[in-house]
Amino acid sequence: MVPIKLNLMTKSIGDKKTKTAIFISGTGSNLENLIRFSFSQKSPILIKIIITDNKKARGLKFSKKNNIKKKIFNFSKKKSAETKILKILNDERIKLICLAGFMKILSKKFINNFKGKILNIHPSLLPKYKGLNTHKRAIENNEKYSGCTVHLVNSRLDSGKIILQKKVKIFKKDTAKDLQKRILKQEHLLYPKAIRKLLTNL
Repeated sequence: MVPIKLNLMTKSIGDKKTKTAIFISGTGSNLENLIRFSFSQKSPILIKIIITDNKKARGLKFSKKNNIKKKIFNFSKKKSAETKILKILNDERIKLICLAGFMKILSKKFINNFKGKILNIHPSLLPKYKGLNTHKRAIENNEKYSGCTVHLVNSRLDSGKIILQKKVKIFKKDTAKDLQKRILKQEHLLYPKAIRKLLTNL
């Protein structure tokens, strides 16, 4: 009887969590971190599906490893891809989307379907250094600090409401790669905190 009780308990815990989709394009470092976070009983999220635009995304290995459903979409036909994704998210009863290195820009129509429910993590202290090559740009501009930001996604690039930020000092000898490594460690700490904050305030 013990295994049955454990299974029922696990289901009960899962039912109370916010069903979440993670969107990735690359290595999946933040994805792996969020999966680990989601396994905690105190975590407010249950990751139901991983969405990607890149069939070679290294982060897809975490799908099989953790028995999480994955779906790959060709964004060369963006409207069609987004329509299919929205159907899947609806079927899975997804209530939160976390972008974790997802390199495609979602349409305003798509975002409006999940208004206030799409999070992104960006490797700079927004509103500074929106877009790409943030570490290189911060170093070249002699910034004393960079960092990372978790924000809500809206129709303008990296411009949604900021949920949380973390400063990271830039040292004189830093390369972009050095800074990236230190900021990534802080991303892994910041993203779960931001998710908790968002879901607590909903």
